[in-house]
Amino acid sequence: MATLEGTTSISDLRAGAEIDGVFACTRKDRLIARSGTPYLAVELRDRSGSVAARVFRNADFLAGQFERGDLVVATGRAERFRDELQIDLRSIRRAEAADPAEFLPIAYRDLEELDGFLEHLAREVYDPDLRLLVDVFLEDERFREELRRAPCTRAGHHAYLGGLLEHTVAVGTLAVETCGLHPRLNSDLLVSSALLHDIGKTREFHFGAEIELSEAGALVGHLALGHGLITERAAQLDGFPDDKLHALSHCVLSHHGAEAQPGRRFRSPEALALYRLNALDAGVKGALEHGLQQGAGS
Repeated sequence: MATLEGTTSISDLRAGAEIDGVFACTRKDRLIARSGTPYLAVELRDRSGSVAARVFRNADFLAGQFERGDLVVATGRAERFRDELQIDLRSIRRAEAADPAEFLPIAYRDLEELDGFLEHLAREVYDPDLRLLVDVFLEDERFREELRRAPCTRAGHHAYLGGLLEHTVAVGTLAVETCGLHPRLNSDLLVSSALLHDIGKTREFHFGAEIELSEAGALVGHLALGHGLITERAAQLDGFPDDKLHALSHCVLSHHGAEAQPGRRFRSPEALALYRLNALDAGVKGALEHGLQQGAGS
């Protein structure tokens, strides 16, 4: 969290407070004042909120010290202007060693608890091949850390660090309950695909001042990225059955339905179930966070 003299966060800022700390820069515009001199309009943010800031002195020099999307070290004073709080900045420059995770929104739910739920759900997969594949991911410490850190979307449902883990646990839980209601479903296939359906999102995003798409996320997308991770790990397992890999891949690749595969049909009830369960959690979470106009999302 940013260091603020006399307060703890942007949401607690009051007129007259001095700031000296690290923030996320989410806006940077060079404007011209009525006097004809340039100034910078900046927005600073931490997890508690955002505040407008202005640079009136040495604007062009300081503009070269940072870019929008950087984490920045800023000093200045909070002032009231037209009934709005803003910061009169004395200095601002790129922060070299800051962790973006300290400035991005994070899940309210306890990540350790969610990790425990994830491992419990994995134990609901009894097919030895599918269970081994799921375990290959869950026993990879780097993957688990990426899963804990990743959001689900940039601005839709679960758009915060830890959102991917929260969504994965929710869809996995729905899958287990659905299999209890419909025992003819292949529970091993549905639960394993629920746990792995969004793993491509561990590669889809880049973290800076905001959550952005990575190059792979923008060019390839999480469906193909996730399928690639699954086929890569399956290839490392001696003799992983092709029929199970194909069935799992179909569920993962089709969990956005016709939006992801125009003209193609679901080839298994498990793929249809995953599509519906994913949309259920995404849609309800989106409505709770953004209102009923929020779509199901990704």
